[in-house]
Amino acid sequence: MDAMNTKRQEDAVNKMVQNEIKMSGKDVCVSYGEKQALFDVNLDIPAKQVTALIGPSGCGKSTFLRCLNRMNDTIDICKVSGDIRLDDQDIYDHDIDVVELRARVGMVFQKPNPFPKSIFENVGYGPKIHGLVRSKSDLEEVVVKSLQRAGLFEEIKDRLHEPGTGLSGGQQQRLCIARAIAVSPEVILMDEPCSALDPIATAKVEELIDELRENYTIVIVTHSMQQAARVSQQTAMFHLGKLVEVDETDTIFTNPSNQKTQDYITGRYG
Repeated sequence: MDAMNTKRQEDAVNKMVQNEIKMSGKDVCVSYGEKQALFDVNLDIPAKQVTALIGPSGCGKSTFLRCLNRMNDTIDICKVSGDIRLDDQDIYDHDIDVVELRARVGMVFQKPNPFPKSIFENVGYGPKIHGLVRSKSDLEEVVVKSLQRAGLFEEIKDRLHEPGTGLSGGQQQRLCIARAIAVSPEVILMDEPCSALDPIATAKVEELIDELRENYTIVIVTHSMQQAARVSQQTAMFHLGKLVEVDETDTIFTNPSNQKTQDYITGRYG
């Protein structure tokens, strides 16, 4: 009886965690000069789940992703309006430290982009500049733990002081993931992280994403319907700058409510 009650309590806690909203966007609009790229997007991102953003090229999914850690700030002609929150805090508030925000909301890009430094320095750079470590031994511990979490340490433990650029493409992408998690982010954004990888490396990164969601909230942009179905718990469908549908991933792929979603996932357009 006690075991049954414990299981019920665990299920209830898990459900509460699943329903917790980590980030949210309300009425988000984005323009690049005269061209509007996003129109009134409303999307809640649940904590410790993977949310996949899907849709045809140019539909606005990467633009929305870049709003979540203010990467669009780097584009002079880009204007963002609406309300985007992390733990109910407005990330576009004037008092927000953007460097600190990007430590809390890390990003992994489409093409692996290790720094021209050693593997160790790639992972240790962030914790050092953010003042997260006090000693060399602290730094070593963070680097090793991050590489272990990224499923890379056993493969490269004898090469820590060799250049990160000398790794294979899949290893470089996992190095970039280790670099992102080394600063203890709360959210990890991934912009088509497997598009430049072969199937074996892709499988390793997908397996890693599934493991990471135990500790992190993840938002992934992907062109691959199969990948979205495999790794995510929530899927949001974008089309021509609008969010046309968002639901649990199983529902999106088996019983979508919008015809555009149905047409896209069945390959009628892409």
